[in-house]
Amino acid sequence: MSFAPTAHQLQERLQEKLDPLALEVIDESHQHRGHAGANDTGFGTHFRVRITAQVFAGKSAVARHRLVYDALQDFMDQGLHALAIEAKTPQS
Repeated sequence: MSFAPTAHQLQERLQEKLDPLALEVIDESHQHRGHAGANDTGFGTHFRVRITAQVFAGKSAVARHRLVYDALQDFMDQGLHALAIEAKTPQS
C-alpha cells in the first residue's frame, strides 16, 4: 500500500465537500489486521463515517453513500480499502 490516510484527512475532506452538521470519522483498521486490504500498521485502511448533512435530503441510502465515496475517491485510489457509512439528514 502506497498511502494510508488518517481520520483527520478524511474528516477535512468531507467537511469541505459535504458541509455536514455532524461528522465522525473513526479508523477501525486495527480490527481488520490480517484481512484483505489491511496493512501491517493497523491504520489507514478501514474507516467508519457517521455523517449528518442537508445535502442528503431526499436521497436514497445508495445516493448518500455515493456522495461520500465521490468526496473520498482520491483516497480510495491511493489505498483506502473500506468505508462503513452511516449517512443521515438532519430530519432523520
